[in-house]
Amino acid sequence: MAGEAEAPPPEETLSFWKREQARLKTLVVVGDTEAWQRDAAFSGLRRVGGVDVSFVKGDSVRACASLVVLSYPELEVVYEDCCMVSLTAPYVSGFLAFREVPFLVDAVRRLREKEPRLVPQVLLVDGNGVLHHRGFGVACHLGVLTDLPCVGVAKKLLQVDGLENDAQHREKIRLLQAGGDSFPLVGGSGTVLGMALKSHDHSSKPLYVSVGHKISLEAAVRLTQGCCRFRIPEPVRQADIRSRDYIRRTLGAPGPPAPAQERSQKAQGPKVCPKGGSKESK
Repeated sequence: MAGEAEAPPPEETLSFWKREQARLKTLVVVGDTEAWQRDAAFSGLRRVGGVDVSFVKGDSVRACASLVVLSYPELEVVYEDCCMVSLTAPYVSGFLAFREVPFLVDAVRRLREKEPRLVPQVLLVDGNGVLHHRGFGVACHLGVLTDLPCVGVAKKLLQVDGLENDAQHREKIRLLQAGGDSFPLVGGSGTVLGMALKSHDHSSKPLYVSVGHKISLEAAVRLTQGCCRFRIPEPVRQADIRSRDYIRRTLGAPGPPAPAQERSQKAQGPKVCPKGGSKESK
């Protein structure tokens, strides 16, 4: 989801970002707020959203911001919004939200205006929530600004508060046997920052799930698992596939076809570019 810019922002910009993160962090709700979240079968959950930002190959400014909504539990795409955007804020580790979230907020706004009945009841975000340097990752930021429950789903471990991808961590991963197996990510402070989840029986690498907004960690992990046909939860996977396909169709950008298991029945576009930057910093 991240693309890197060359020039760092002015110090006053970083200071503003830090203050804004601290302000918005006070609005995060860490816990279940909807009846469906407390139901073992998620009864009442009908729409799950996913977001992504894909960059044009070799370009850290032009990108495609995408929002998809899937039916639940069928996981069929019922809404898609892809839009080419120009990112003006630079990429800075830990502050990705200021670069990308405004375009995702715009996508949610367009959905609310055009198809209010399809607004998702929860958003899955390719990035971190409270598992973050300052406890306020991109999933928290998007959740607060849209007032939607959000879940952070990262592919790499963000090494904060003493969390390390060391031999002990890798041994815990090795002990995850079946899809749904997990273990808590306990920081040096004693705080549970998220969960490492084996999302699929055949996945060798876990996902790192953390609370974004208006949902408990337990429900976030169960929901992520329930949305996985492959390693990556389907809402995030479809947002990624469709954003890349939109770039290809819009700009004619070349790229190798995606692996067979990464294709969807509706969108089998080739990958446009590798994802720049680090997911860990979200």
